[in-house]
Amino acid sequence: MRPVYGGIDFGTSNSTVGLIENGKPRLVPLERDEVTLPSAVFFNYEDNGTYLGRSGIGQYTDGVEGRLMRALKSVLGSSLVHEKTRLKSRSIAFTDIIGIFLGHLKKRLEGHAGEAVDTVVLGRPVQFVDDDAEADAAAQTELEKAARAQGFRQIAFQFEPIAAALDYEQSVTREELALIVDMGGGTSDFSIVRVSPKRAKAGDRKDDILANRGIHIGGTDFDRLASLAHVMPELGYLTPTKDGKRNLPAGYFVDLATWQRINLLYTAKARIELRQMRFEAARPDLVERLIEVVDHRFGHALAQLVERAKIELTDRPKASIVVDLTDARFSAEITRDGLEETILDDVGRVAATVERTIADAGLKPADITAVFLTGGSTATPLARGSILSLVPDAAVVEGDVFGSVGLGLALDARRKFGCALPTDLTRRPRARARIARSSRP
Repeated sequence: MRPVYGGIDFGTSNSTVGLIENGKPRLVPLERDEVTLPSAVFFNYEDNGTYLGRSGIGQYTDGVEGRLMRALKSVLGSSLVHEKTRLKSRSIAFTDIIGIFLGHLKKRLEGHAGEAVDTVVLGRPVQFVDDDAEADAAAQTELEKAARAQGFRQIAFQFEPIAAALDYEQSVTREELALIVDMGGGTSDFSIVRVSPKRAKAGDRKDDILANRGIHIGGTDFDRLASLAHVMPELGYLTPTKDGKRNLPAGYFVDLATWQRINLLYTAKARIELRQMRFEAARPDLVERLIEVVDHRFGHALAQLVERAKIELTDRPKASIVVDLTDARFSAEITRDGLEETILDDVGRVAATVERTIADAGLKPADITAVFLTGGSTATPLARGSILSLVPDAAVVEGDVFGSVGLGLALDARRKFGCALPTDLTRRPRARARIARSSRP
């Protein structure tokens, strides 16, 4: 029997799992018939159960008492990765929560394959952490430990934009110099890859990868900036203290606007500090709203409203955010122009990274023949337009927004693991070198 191997795209916002079936890459259904799974874990305090994806988010938004965790991938490489969060009477490490999610993906892969699977290629951004090689390496190590704890024994890594390039290459009919754009929830990654039907059959593709760059900016950063600019002022952000000598501390508002930090407000210490801040505020009524949002654990729901508004602004000029809690009723309107002004600097950094990637490859923009777009944030008009304006002569190819990376990881798994491998890769120098190359293609 031929071994089964998979590819896992553990994303900041959504995740997918790919494998090879009948010689073709396929995505595994992860939640009923859905092949994408929102990267969310909900700990239900009422039945002590753990629910993932849409099921967990649905329980949270329906008001079930519990703790919702999202954007877990953003914890990798940060100071939060070694911390624990409180769940009723127990504490759990963020890495263990990541493990729970990866274990669920493994279970779905094995259920679809009909057998145990211990071999996997994990996708990773070009940079988990910007300009910090040590933290970046530590982030990959933590992800590998979490996967190994769930029973994966043979693990390789592949850059997410390279995986997307492997998926794109399945459809090309001639040789192309492709700019691969993968803008997800937490990172934006770019690669210049030489692709062709002939090259797709080669086992060693390192010479076809001309450049890689990434930056830790993605859709959740756009959400955070939009929330701080257009929603948090309704809760007291940037308002002064009574004496007018300073503004209220910004940290509470930044935490509430940042997916992976929202839970830091749900502690007794934070609640005491917020109530103290109310007495110092020139607008205590706004801080009362903030306290109400925190007391109702409405932070993730508020972040979802901001995310939804951002998505609506893809093809609408304005969107509204309405909050209707018992003692916190307010609304905020965001226009597309307002959003674009808010994210302009971040988009500029993304575009500059694309320019550097092209320069790293020793190419001119006119040399790029195709741009392959994947990742949900490529739908953001300002980001999309800024990138495409850099390569105006290139053909624009739309990938599977959420699935291209998972499909490409399955193809990469076939390339790396399609032949028999020793049980213990660490005992074979050639095999160890093979795995090392896969994490830095």
